[in-house]
Amino acid sequence: METRDGSSRPEPASLPCSYAPLLDDAEAAVVGRGRRTGPLFAALLLALAAVLLAVATLAGVRLVGQLPATGVVMPDQLATVDEAMSTNSSRGPESGVSEKTSGVPAVHGGMLGADAAGSNAFPWSNAMLQWQRTGFHFQPEKNWMNDPNGPVYYKGWYHLFYQYNPDGAIWGNKIAWGHAVSRDLLRWRHLPVAMFPDQWYDINGAWSGSATVLPDGRIVMLYTGSTNASVQVQCLAFPSDPSDPLLTNWTKYEGNPVLYPPPHVGEKDFRDPTTAWYDGSDGMWRIIIGSKDERHAGMALTYKTKNFIDFELVPGVLHRVPATGMWECIDLYPVGGARGIDMTEAVAAASNGGGGEVLHVMKESSDDDRHDYYALGRYNAATNKWTPLDVDTDVGIGLRYDWGKFYASKTFYDPAKKRRVLWGWVGETDSERADVAKGWASLQSIPRTVVLDTKTGSNLIQWPVVEVETLRTNYTNLGSITIDHSSVFLLSLHRATQLDIEASFRLDPLDVAAAKEADVGYNCSTSGGAAGRGALGPFGLLVLADARRHGGDTEQTAVYFYVARGLDGGLRTHFCHDESRSSRASDIVKRVVGNVVPVLDGEALSIRVLVDHSIVESFAQGGRSTVTSRVYPTEAIYANAGVYLFNNATGARVTATSLIVHEMDSSYNQAYMASL
Repeated sequence: METRDGSSRPEPASLPCSYAPLLDDAEAAVVGRGRRTGPLFAALLLALAAVLLAVATLAGVRLVGQLPATGVVMPDQLATVDEAMSTNSSRGPESGVSEKTSGVPAVHGGMLGADAAGSNAFPWSNAMLQWQRTGFHFQPEKNWMNDPNGPVYYKGWYHLFYQYNPDGAIWGNKIAWGHAVSRDLLRWRHLPVAMFPDQWYDINGAWSGSATVLPDGRIVMLYTGSTNASVQVQCLAFPSDPSDPLLTNWTKYEGNPVLYPPPHVGEKDFRDPTTAWYDGSDGMWRIIIGSKDERHAGMALTYKTKNFIDFELVPGVLHRVPATGMWECIDLYPVGGARGIDMTEAVAAASNGGGGEVLHVMKESSDDDRHDYYALGRYNAATNKWTPLDVDTDVGIGLRYDWGKFYASKTFYDPAKKRRVLWGWVGETDSERADVAKGWASLQSIPRTVVLDTKTGSNLIQWPVVEVETLRTNYTNLGSITIDHSSVFLLSLHRATQLDIEASFRLDPLDVAAAKEADVGYNCSTSGGAAGRGALGPFGLLVLADARRHGGDTEQTAVYFYVARGLDGGLRTHFCHDESRSSRASDIVKRVVGNVVPVLDGEALSIRVLVDHSIVESFAQGGRSTVTSRVYPTEAIYANAGVYLFNNATGARVTATSLIVHEMDSSYNQAYMASL
């Protein structure tokens, strides 16, 4: 049936389960009578709204005039927003998904990000909030977005689906599938919502899933539905008109759901099916679904099917890691060499005795801490086992895609350019009060290519897709600049809010040799950030920094290296972001994030930094390590934003051997037009 038609549903007797059916309209009316409050209560609500508006005004909240209608907090909306925030202590684990909040402490169950009366809320102006909207990162025209879903290339168009709340800028229990298409992964056309949660099996949310392109060109989409009893089931959908390259309309399979949680798996611990791959050994397709067991071990389950309707659980567990909790948004794909590899092709090659150099990435999004972990290993299709190369860096305990704000990621194989492309959800870290005011929340990361790092053999290389370079406009080549210790240097730029920066650094070899004292305790997250000084660091760039002045408490986001000497005399290089001075606002999350990055003999210390208003994405050592930050400056915006080189080491000079700054154009995403 069409996903837009919610007028019919299976009769209770036809449901292949014991879940309680939804109430029909008559039953709902009877039940609802007990909740009617009458005119007096309505008057009280209006009075409360007026009081709240007055308090907000006294607190200095300036939300007038220039915001779109969806971003203006009107008097009749204040009670609704505060009521939602006070009555829902969690919109995540209790519903069977990760907590979908910024992480800002708050009195209203972690949802407001500031005191309800506004005593701690920063008085954001319209100009500040409007500046936060990005120029070349994907985001919907309005409202809330989270996980990327079902990316696929079809008839010349890249399709990106995503978790979307059509009703507002916060996460809700009616999550739908937003949809956009692009020719180049950058310039997007927004399309109508692809799937609404309108059936008993997905009425509490049409959650994450994946697309599979069959050999005859047809597409099938598997996704997780949260039923009327909040049980997680897997559902099937397909394009209503396969001849439509935009895939505008989708039809849900009338026999949904096609998969229920197996025995010994929690009803809320069974979600996010992967793209399927074909195994010629038995002529069946396989998918993976993330879960956890009764002992809180994360695990991946494999299913096989011939028709995407009838599924069989493959015996055994594909992989399991103790104490890692629920594995969301699981992914499994092959890597090797400089190009992407299709999973079906890799399995076929292995079955014929080839593909010996191919490794398989297993990735999970950890429900416990909301980070994306991956590991390299080998997949044995015959035994249904994936084995890590190094148990000390197994899934959930070792490597991460990104050491900053990056979660619920999804890859797909791009047959047009023979590459694997990765997206990640980059959520907000401000208060939800600010999100409601601006009318939107969340971004997708820049799409990244993913390949094996053949130099180390132990990690991935992530890099912005080459199409990003088409947005480059003016550039400034600053050549070679040497910075003494305890120094900053302002770069002369036309503008500094949309940039693509490429830089390489070299420490003075004599200073490195002179720094003999061991520095073994350094850690990005527990350090003093860019203000924590050592003999050989920190040094790097200050972006979205106040161009009018520096030092003191001026706003800046530091992207930097810190080199530390170990007890064995060797050097360890840390790559970090320091968000602690990124904004004067106090009701946002500001952290220092990062990790050690491998640097091989003879390699310069190199970074690429994408600055796009409220997001900073950095790639160190050619993409061996990546860090993403959301930042919300209040002064270092528009013409006041600048970029500095800095060196806060105590005893070393640093030379920027190469420094090129590209200004970036916007991607100018377009609204849907039926004539496309």
